[in-house]
This record gives sequence, C-alpha cells and structure tokens, in this order.
Amino acid sequence: MIHLFVNALAASAGGGLTYVRNIVPHMSARSDVRATLLVGAELREELKPTSNVDVISEPSRLGVVGRYWFEQRSVASLVRSSGANVLLSACNFALHLSPVPQILLSRNALYICDDFYNDLRRRRAYRLWLDTRVKAWLARRSVETADVTVAPSRAFAEELRQWTGKNVVAIHHGFDSTAFLADSGAPRSSAGDKLGSAHRGARLLFVSHYNYYRNFETLIRAIGRAVRKPGGQQLQLVLTCKLRSEENPGSYHAEGAARLVAELGLAANIVELGSVPYSQLHHVYRSCDIYVTPAYCESFAHPLVEAMSCGLPIIASDLPVHREICEQAAVYFQRFSDEELFEWILQLVESPELRNKLGSMGRARAAAFSWRQHVDQIVTLAEGLVGE
Repeated sequence: MIHLFVNALAASAGGGLTYVRNIVPHMSARSDVRATLLVGAELREELKPTSNVDVISEPSRLGVVGRYWFEQRSVASLVRSSGANVLLSACNFALHLSPVPQILLSRNALYICDDFYNDLRRRRAYRLWLDTRVKAWLARRSVETADVTVAPSRAFAEELRQWTGKNVVAIHHGFDSTAFLADSGAPRSSAGDKLGSAHRGARLLFVSHYNYYRNFETLIRAIGRAVRKPGGQQLQLVLTCKLRSEENPGSYHAEGAARLVAELGLAANIVELGSVPYSQLHHVYRSCDIYVTPAYCESFAHPLVEAMSCGLPIIASDLPVHREICEQAAVYFQRFSDEELFEWILQLVESPELRNKLGSMGRARAAAFSWRQHVDQIVTLAEGLVGE
C-alpha cells in the first residue's frame, strides 16, 4: 500500500482549496492508498478523516514566511512519524530535505509571467514585485529539488521546463460534475437573492477573487463599451467578489477597479456577489448566459471547466492554457484588448445559435476532466518512485 503525505498548508483560497477538496474523496475511495493531509486550521474543520485518510493541521495560524519555515523545519518529522513513503507537496514549494521521495505540484504561473511583473511595476506595487521574485526563486529551487514535478496543464509544464531545464510531467486537474452539482435545492446564499429576480438582458459571469492577473480592468472597459451601445443598458456582469481590498485574499488593491466602474457609470450593470460557497456555485453559473475570463496568466483555471459543465459559452483571453482546457468550446481575444473582447460579447449576445453551439461543445469537453483519473496518475507516479 502506498502512503502519501500531502502537504497542503498553503491551500487557503481559489485553486488550492478546490484541489484539496476534490482529491480527498478519491483517495478515501481507494483501498490501496493511505493518506495523511497537512492543512490549515480552517480547512481541517471542513475535511473529515476517514478510515484511510488522516487530517492534521499546523499548531497555530501562520503567515507566509512563518508557514515556509514551519514546513522546512517541521514537516520532515511529521512525514517520518506518519509512516508515509511519498511526500506530495501540493502548493508550489518543495521540502528541501525530504526524508522520502517527493512529488511537487507546481501551479502558480505568476512566478514566470512577464506580464505580471510589468503590471506590478505599472501599479508601483514594488513590495509585491519583490515578494513574487523571492517566491519565484524558491519555486525554481523547489522544481530542482523534487524527484518529480507535476504541472496541471501541458502548456504550463512546457513553461516550467524552459524556466528550469528540468523535466515536468503534465497531469490535468480534474472535475467531478456529480459533486459540483450535488446541491440541487434552491440557492441558500445571498447570491441567490441578488440573481433571483428576472433580468431582461444578458448576464456575463466571471468567477474569481479580485487580483491583478485576472485582468479585471480589461473586462470592465469592455463592459463599458457594450453598455454604451443601443440596447446594451440591460447587460450585466456578475462577479464572485467585491471590488474592495479588504474583501479579497492577498495583497491586491481593488480600489482602482472600483474607480473605473464609477468613471464608466457601470454601477447598475455590475453585480458584486462576494465569495460564494462552492456547493452553491453551480446555481450562479446557471443564472448567467456567458462566461468570460480576461486573465493574462493561468496554469489551469478551474472555473472554465465548471462553466463548460453548466453549458455556458465561453469568451477567454488567448492563452495557450485556455486553448488547451477549452479547445473549440470558447472564442478567444487578445488578452489586453477590451475592444476585441467587446466585439465577442456583442456577437455572443446577438447569436443564440453560437451560444448553443459553444455550450454543447463545452459540456462534452468538461467530461474529459476527472479527479479520479488525476488521483490515479498521482498514485502511479508515487508507486514508481517507491519502486525505484
């Protein structure tokens, strides 16, 4: 039996949480796998141990620096005491003196994204620029340290290979439509109240906390163009965040985006839901007509698969990762061109046939992603390392 120690201390928002929540049931379902999960205190409250999955957490709340030093100084002894024979470092950084073979999951594309560094300089976010550079150095060392590095897409795996000179394995993150759509009752969150009323125009959806690399400003400008067109006043953009810095994780300042909304007179056209519980998220997708992502940097993008599974047509920035995930189920625009994005918005709003075509292709494409297959491939990698 393989015993995986999963270090997921840094899984606190977005894709990290999605990853941990979805691999645990599939590890629990396997009789040939035992797992010990190291997670943050809040996530430990959510995850329930099973007969073959133990869940532990760090002794207290830790900041980024504190967590890193805790991992480097204490995780090795936790791995030994658990009896695990493979370490799965699930959040970008490897343990540099691992007592067992180590698989590193690297999924943060910001560390090698020139657009992000340029954006930070333009915003004069020099502290965040320096912080990202330091983390990038640690991430590169982590790829060099790990026995195997896994990326969630072929496109990002190739970027990591070029950056480090090391071989990187691509294993797609998965999707479980049954679990995603499990809550079939009426929406219980405040999102249901905000979206429950009838709306005559088209609704666009973007699922993300506010951050710079998701390129909110390009999307807001495109919405401004669309609203100024005859009949465009009924268009709505639905966000699963609020454009206030204190309402979002990380060191990103949302006030600039909020000012842009005010300057363009879009307050009535933008619905800020705030964070939506994952179990309720499919209700939000199904209340909207088109999914759009203007992100200029990605390594996988779970919301694209979620949107496809709900039959939403997609407008995505033209990134290799987006084309890999969506294939023919999306239309693409240059990532900083609000004009090209605006044109696609108009075309999809005015063409039910194109929306239906993309939606049908999206449902078929979403079926290609499986958390069970992802866990199977990780376990196979782990067995190979133990065999060696």
